[in-house]
Amino acid sequence: MTKVKLNKVELKNLPNVGVLVVEKIKVTDGRKNNPGRPVNKQSARYKRLAKQAFYSKVNKLFVSGKKFYVPNVISSLHFSKNVEKNQHDLGSVFNELSEHVCTVNYIGRTKVTGFKYVLNKRVNVELNLKNCKFGK
Repeated sequence: MTKVKLNKVELKNLPNVGVLVVEKIKVTDGRKNNPGRPVNKQSARYKRLAKQAFYSKVNKLFVSGKKFYVPNVISSLHFSKNVEKNQHDLGSVFNELSEHVCTVNYIGRTKVTGFKYVLNKRVNVELNLKNCKFGK
């Protein structure tokens, strides 16, 4: 019986039968365990992408109506969209007792602005989403 190796395939020639049998040789490849390039967490690009992901997550939590806490404010707040589409405001912020806190007129990536009338004077309200703590 003669054996010939060709590119990781072993051929066996049987003398009496004249049949060619092909067997594959198992080769372990360590490349599947390699996750790729190592991540440099100190690079400016990695830091920028992490910031963008955080801003996107915070904005999505605010718009979805999750409760959030603002520093130096005792009660929790949440955002609610307007059902009527003909109004200029985007929605309102309510406290945990469902009392109106302010009307939202701009939602940015990290900043939300609104207003409320107190004693017939317009008071502008600005929320920095980076400082808000989102809870359950």
